Amino acid sequence: MLIKLFAVRVLGNLVGLFQEFQQQRARVFIAMFAVGFTVAFALTACSGGDKAAQKAPASNPTTAQSGVVIRIGYQKAATVLYALKAKGDLEKAFAASGATVTWSEFPAGPPMLEAVNAGSIDFGYTGEAPPIFAQAGDNPFVYVAYDPWGAKAEGIIVPKNSNILKVADLKGKKVAFAKGSNTNYLVVKALEKAGLQYSDIQPAFLTPADARVAFEGGNVDAWAIWDPFLAAAEKALAPRLLIDATGLAPNRGYFLAAKAFAEKNPEGLKTVLGEVKKVSDWAKNNSSEVAKLLSPVLGIDAAVLETAEKRREYDVLPLTEEVIQIKLIPKQINVKEAVWQGNK
Repeated sequence: MLIKLFAVRVLGNLVGLFQEFQQQRARVFIAMFAVGFTVAFALTACSGGDKAAQKAPASNPTTAQSGVVIRIGYQKAATVLYALKAKGDLEKAFAASGATVTWSEFPAGPPMLEAVNAGSIDFGYTGEAPPIFAQAGDNPFVYVAYDPWGAKAEGIIVPKNSNILKVADLKGKKVAFAKGSNTNYLVVKALEKAGLQYSDIQPAFLTPADARVAFEGGNVDAWAIWDPFLAAAEKALAPRLLIDATGLAPNRGYFLAAKAFAEKNPEGLKTVLGEVKKVSDWAKNNSSEVAKLLSPVLGIDAAVLETAEKRREYDVLPLTEEVIQIKLIPKQINVKEAVWQGNK
């Protein structure tokens, strides 16, 4: 009986310690975000010479080992990965080797990178801000390529009858966006240009679905969101676009891989990138077909998706010696340290 009571007490203490660790981790992340937006990081990556001369790797369906399960994380905004899933081309590419593919959907980049950190997925795509927070938190991933996406594919919207006419009018207002996302960064840069500080607004950290409900219900004053959610909101709600990312943020997307996966299965990763490149090239010149393909999968009208498709760019490009200064977190991040070197 005494042994049982002792075991129960020990278990209780361990649970308490774990809960305290989780709370401290959350407080550290929040503190980084609140204190941040002050120190520039250099998005420095490996150069392969002239960009036009660099090509994505050719797909090789025989390179993955039999029995390997390749776990892909995707978002509704990740048109290329969604199209790749819908077309089934990645499964076909790996069929001969016996490797299989699984797909997991995420509402935004930060939870996808948490899944990478937890060892739940091997490959994914996200906006420019989430990987920086993940790298600052020692998340074991590598950058493998980037997508130009485009500044018109995200923006800050307000209700059509709102008295918010410019970014400076957001002072004291409640603004919805996904925490740590590309639109979080857009909000920071827009406020900075307007002469405001991050503390001048009331951030409402919401997923796209929850932010849509809050925006429709008048529970937030503005919403920073990306396509296709932006295009869907514009069609259904007729809001006013306060500003897009033009001149504020490049709004690039990044293809990422779990470090362990890249190290153990580099040929399989090259095959994934090869298939991603093929779909990207197809999507670049077939916006209408992309919209029709994705409409039933996403549950969004094809006309809305075509609007989103026509204002974005496509490509799968190697990371070059390009330096982007993003004042985001109070820690200097050297992205070059997390660039995959196996794609040569």
